[in-house]
Amino acid sequence: MQSKRDLTEVEAAWGTTMKGHAEQGIERAHRNSHASVAPGKAMERAAREAVEEAMLRPGATRSQGAGDRLTEEAPDQTRTCFERDRDRILHAASFRRLAGKTQVFVFPDDHQRTRLTHALEVTQVARSVSWALGLNVPLTEAIALGHDCGHGPGGHASEDALAPYVEGGFNHAVWGADVTLKPLNLCSQTLDGIRNHSWSRPAPQTPEGEVVSWADRIAYVCHDFEDAVTAGVVRANDLPDDVQSFCGTSRRTQLAGFIGSMIEATERTGLIGMTPQGGAALSAFRAFNYENIYLRNESRDQAHRVVTVLQALVEHLSADPARLPARLLTDDSEAGVRHAAVRWVAGMTDRYAINCARDWLGFDAEVLPRGIDAPG
Repeated sequence: MQSKRDLTEVEAAWGTTMKGHAEQGIERAHRNSHASVAPGKAMERAAREAVEEAMLRPGATRSQGAGDRLTEEAPDQTRTCFERDRDRILHAASFRRLAGKTQVFVFPDDHQRTRLTHALEVTQVARSVSWALGLNVPLTEAIALGHDCGHGPGGHASEDALAPYVEGGFNHAVWGADVTLKPLNLCSQTLDGIRNHSWSRPAPQTPEGEVVSWADRIAYVCHDFEDAVTAGVVRANDLPDDVQSFCGTSRRTQLAGFIGSMIEATERTGLIGMTPQGGAALSAFRAFNYENIYLRNESRDQAHRVVTVLQALVEHLSADPARLPARLLTDDSEAGVRHAAVRWVAGMTDRYAINCARDWLGFDAEVLPRGIDAPG
């Protein structure tokens, strides 16, 4: 056991905070704590649902008891059903692993987004819109935080890579709701919003889900552009004039413009959408990113490398199921093994997948995806 004289001054000081400070029959965090509220019973879930009912606009999704879940549960004492969903997603391994998954750039540097920071920015945009429109904010947050949990490593290239092994193809939104997050027993409204957040999918059933669909596009268009400017792929003034005239060239002004456009349009019509000017600017912005960032030669080369790696891993694991975690291999049929292989590969972070390809299959660094700053 290390003696105190071996501790640094900072370590010794930190050690003294192991316990708080007892006073007035409770434990306080700080010696001079003074924060207080009027004593009284904590607001339980039913009371909070009543407040929610009074605050939400007609058409907003209401929280009811334990929520509409595949497996029934007793309601929480203090949290609404959608707050429970949000908290479950925040603590899920699939959410944490988004920190190691590509948004646009493989192995991003410290200034570029990962799939996790994208989810957080989508949540901020969606929350801003939902609060302003009187919608159910916890439901909005749950959908936004969980919307990309089904993404594989290497960005959208993983969908091309894994599609041949999944009946009907691999869609990260559907996979996230129906496979990745299924063990969390989330509410049907949360799963619907996650399953249908992509514009290529059917419309979500709730206005909160619709808000997240817009927030996803607003967030990634703005922050992918900012990352590309930082990386020297494009310049800020390269944006088309009509986009610049609507929302400028900084992320701050762009988010403000598109969020304001959504709020204005929905206030006026009651429909979840954007003003014609905002919608046209967002479409032009995305088209610019599509041509100059997502489909540039370097991005397409990276996508090809990702597909090669992920398909090789699925084939290898399907042929050698002993490598698969037992928790995933619940069906030893050929189809069951293939599904387990896809589940494991889809859940991998970029670096883990690349390390597996190198260690298990002997992939040479020349054929592996590379980051901007260093080889993979």
